[in-house]
Amino acid sequence: MLIRNKALFNKGLMLMATFLCVFASLFMPIWGGHGNGLDAADNMFNRLSKGSSYFIPGVKEQALKLEGKTVTVTAKIKDAKIAPRAVENLTKAGATADLKDGAVTYSGDLGKILTAALQDADDMFKNNGKAVQDRYGVTEEGSEKIITKAWWSVLDPSIKELQKQKLIQEAKVVGSVNKRGLEPGYNFYGIASEKVMDNVLPLVGLLAFYVIYTMWYGYAIFDMFGGIGLGMSKPKIKKEA
Repeated sequence: MLIRNKALFNKGLMLMATFLCVFASLFMPIWGGHGNGLDAADNMFNRLSKGSSYFIPGVKEQALKLEGKTVTVTAKIKDAKIAPRAVENLTKAGATADLKDGAVTYSGDLGKILTAALQDADDMFKNNGKAVQDRYGVTEEGSEKIITKAWWSVLDPSIKELQKQKLIQEAKVVGSVNKRGLEPGYNFYGIASEKVMDNVLPLVGLLAFYVIYTMWYGYAIFDMFGGIGLGMSKPKIKKEA
């Protein structure tokens, strides 16, 4: 290799070597907890994301307005194994439900059905899966997640069915129950909730590290290439005689 500027090349080499050392350390379990640096950062962002994703009280208000609204819906559930659980959920909520050929046909007070689903979602969001299990009289490990997933699985296809019946507002509320209630409850289950304002310094530190670390790598490449004579310079303008 032809090195034209040894000092510049060695500077870039040193930056690259230290960059790789830090990079390797990110995959080692030395950052607290039981994971590596990437796990630690991911967990922090998950906690902060959960802290700003609690919309269930507002969705409950929408669901309560639908109490007394009786609907009959046939919802095709993609996961056949979870369909019987969906029937049990609906029955527990006071609806009549029947499973046939992978489709659940249910009839009942939509407001009460959605309120029951949101109660489970709220307990899941608050990491109180035991309350969900007790409500349905089940004890199997992970059954609280199956119950929540069953709610989502039967309500998701119900949206289009309600729209076909010209129940647009009702379909909209069902969509909100899924997206702003059941999904956060299921996805954030088991994760602690923290507010951004309580973690300003760690957040700023992590973002600053990301910027500095990116520039670190960039300057390493820039100096190494500059050391072997490959650099960026403004082209000279040839003047006509």
